Amino acid sequence: MLSNLGSRNRKTPRHKAVASVFLWVFVFLLIAPPVDAKRSIRVMTYNIHVGVGMDKKLDLERIAEVINKERPDLVGLQEVDRGVERTQRKDEIVELAQLTRMEYAFAPNLDYQGGKYGVAILSRFPIGRIDHRMYQNKREAERRGMIRVEVKIDGKTVNFVTTHLDYQYQDGRLFEAEQMLEFLRDVKGPLIIVGDFNDEPSGTTYQLMLNQFDDAWLQSRQTTNGLSYPADKPTKRIDYAFVRKSDGLKVKKAWVVDTLASDHIPLVAEVEVK
Repeated sequence: MLSNLGSRNRKTPRHKAVASVFLWVFVFLLIAPPVDAKRSIRVMTYNIHVGVGMDKKLDLERIAEVINKERPDLVGLQEVDRGVERTQRKDEIVELAQLTRMEYAFAPNLDYQGGKYGVAILSRFPIGRIDHRMYQNKREAERRGMIRVEVKIDGKTVNFVTTHLDYQYQDGRLFEAEQMLEFLRDVKGPLIIVGDFNDEPSGTTYQLMLNQFDDAWLQSRQTTNGLSYPADKPTKRIDYAFVRKSDGLKVKKAWVVDTLASDHIPLVAEVEVK
């Protein structure tokens, strides 16, 4: 009898295989993220003033140091030169991409001094689709536009946009912002817009953005004012990060960076993407 009992308790190869499967399922459930896992990404907007700081010196390495210190995943840059005489014919976005070890996309909005001038994006994620749109303008001579890139974050497509709006006329920047929102109307997936809007919170362009987007600075419940221009003695809040309300994005925190590397100071925000 004792011998028979021992035989019944002995594990067969089939029993061992089943036990192994259950063990691996248990381990997977322990280490695998839940289906609705959230991922925080860090975004920055920075008007680099073509790399010229408050000391009037061109120094792209200084700009790159500011970016590298904050460790953003996505950066929207405004006032970027490529092959322009005033900035020694430097290809600024290529140099910044090398100095930050990030991928880049550039949108030329204006031919200037033998080169191109516009907005750009740096990304730690591989850049997929790139969409460059130029705005019609009203009275301002400078042509402006926006650039959108698609990046994959944990298998989800995230849209990141940067723009630089009319600095002279309120109706001009409102007209440009209306065009931007129309261009982006049918974009699928989380949408984040950053840039130099040249509009303070009391302005019509800022108020237009609030119809569809949350201001990252306000959503982060910052108690300071977020002034970003001019860099030496900021008196205006004109640089913003916006997240589309319908995407359910959550801003965990936001801050401005004290630096004189440009005439603007950058704004950084941490955004939770579902």
